[in-house]
Amino acid sequence: MQDKDLMENILLLEKGVCDLYMHGAIESSTGSVHQAFSTALNSSLSMQDSIYSKMSNKGWYPTENVEPNKIDCVRQKFSAQQ
Repeated sequence: MQDKDLMENILLLEKGVCDLYMHGAIESSTGSVHQAFSTALNSSLSMQDSIYSKMSNKGWYPTENVEPNKIDCVRQKFSAQQ
């Protein structure tokens, strides 16, 4: 297994952890439980961002720039649906 594959797996796992923490915070029954899940979620989001940054720096998670007119087109499409 290559380093890239390992990092992709770690990133997917971390995204899953974020999802679980988010749902835990949403469904929490007390303020202290909500705070615990929120704190864990923020920590996990920070880890996810760090993993993404490392992958991006190595060229393993490429992103493409989008023209501003395409962004405006999508924005108009979704604002018209509201």
